[in-house]
Amino acid sequence: MPDVRLPTPQAAVLQASDMVVVRLRQDLPTSRERQDIACQDSFSAIVQLRDFARHELWRGGRLVFGGGHARMALAVTHLGEGWACRHLSAFDNVRFHIPRAALDAVTEELELPAISGFACARGTVDPVAYHLASALLPALEAPALDGQGQGNRLFVDQVALSLMLHMAQTYGGMVSLAPPGGRRMGGLSQWQEARAKDFLVANLTGDVAMAEVAAQCGLSRSHFIKAFRETTGQTPYRWLMDRRVDRARDLLRGPLPIAEVALACGFADQSHLTRVFAAATGLPPAAWRRRQM
Repeated sequence: MPDVRLPTPQAAVLQASDMVVVRLRQDLPTSRERQDIACQDSFSAIVQLRDFARHELWRGGRLVFGGGHARMALAVTHLGEGWACRHLSAFDNVRFHIPRAALDAVTEELELPAISGFACARGTVDPVAYHLASALLPALEAPALDGQGQGNRLFVDQVALSLMLHMAQTYGGMVSLAPPGGRRMGGLSQWQEARAKDFLVANLTGDVAMAEVAAQCGLSRSHFIKAFRETTGQTPYRWLMDRRVDRARDLLRGPLPIAEVALACGFADQSHLTRVFAAATGLPPAAWRRRQM
């Protein structure tokens, strides 16, 4: 018989501070042998980007599921239970690999009890998880860039932490972080706000992790993101992108070529600057510069 090569899934990988995010897709159905999943003390959260017609799951050597999942479905499993799978149709999903140590670190930061596991029924449609996963697609497609979250650690960390907190509150029994009675949470103190903004501006052309900025204020990542948004009305990532656009405006008033303006403001290249600048101002950089003359 001829050697027939089975299609191989396409994988794109993104590293957040405390988890790995993978987009795995395959456009042609396959009947490849079942694949054993490495046994470890971690959780796998898989969000389906489109309908997944059929696959099979084994746990401890026994077939426990054969069927499909709808678009937006979320499946959460603990990888210490001896899982194996076989994909029998085309699929496209985003997978969050969350070590237990990362989950424990979050609950410890929040001074809350540790989470033992997640009570998420297989096939649960979760629009929040779906939209968070979708927000990372540009980063997964072009991890070297930095537009709308593409390769920016601040953005990737923010989305990854939001997904972990959503899972913990919705399926892990973690109490809500919202204060009782609808009261607003406290924001940053004056010195914390100044320290965070100074640190972000100092790293305007670089790439910083959320934990690094939070550490400047003596806060955990989750508390810092909420306090920063309460104080400024923006997430740290969005505030940083606005400062980059402000810096670009200043430089565009001078003779520096637009490609050099882009690099001086922390953008990946001229086309990246053009996309972000036009979205913020309504004009591409060249047209905006001409209006200033």
